[in-house]
Amino acid sequence: MGTTQQSSDQKPRGGRLPRRERRAQLVDSALEVFVAQGYHAAAMDDIAERAGVSKPVLYQHFPGKLDLYLALLDAACDEVIDNCRQALAATHDNETRVAAAMAAFYSYVAGERGAFRLVFESDLTSEPAVREQVERVTSECASMIADVIHDDTGLPPEQSRLLAVSLVGMAQVSARFWISESRAGSSGESGGLTQTQAIDLVSGLAWHGIRGYPLTDEH
Repeated sequence: MGTTQQSSDQKPRGGRLPRRERRAQLVDSALEVFVAQGYHAAAMDDIAERAGVSKPVLYQHFPGKLDLYLALLDAACDEVIDNCRQALAATHDNETRVAAAMAAFYSYVAGERGAFRLVFESDLTSEPAVREQVERVTSECASMIADVIHDDTGLPPEQSRLLAVSLVGMAQVSARFWISESRAGSSGESGGLTQTQAIDLVSGLAWHGIRGYPLTDEH
């Protein structure tokens, strides 16, 4: 049984919504609970209470907690991948592309609702369906970036993909470190970096590495 206390954030009970709107409301409430408590500590009672519905109503839409978590995770992973795709498509200048792709990860991690925790800090990666979704983010983002690296450098596909996976890992890990330090109010060097400063710093490192693999001696 969950122990979520009544708060102004909880949705008022009552009123019938169309199925699509009700489902969206439940997913929205579940995001808050999962981010705050993690999968294992969260209870369906907590989510129903936060949404302002009875638990039977919640189960009408989602047979169990894992189903609800996977629905949230699928949407969160799609958002990260779409952000990366849009960043790469926004320009043909590859230095700008590197910065834009890096910015896509930083902006996602900096989101006020903390949805990135479902993707990059899930406490349920032992579940195959969850692990598959999380790995999809790295795989699909790396695939898009590898195409750009291959076209720009002429490196073979397997080498381009390894570099792309490295860039995605750099973006994920550095963005999470930056937001952790920023929110903790660290007095260390990274604690005072703005999001723009962090993106410039890390994308600069990435670009200086990638540009070392020119397609021709003229680049």
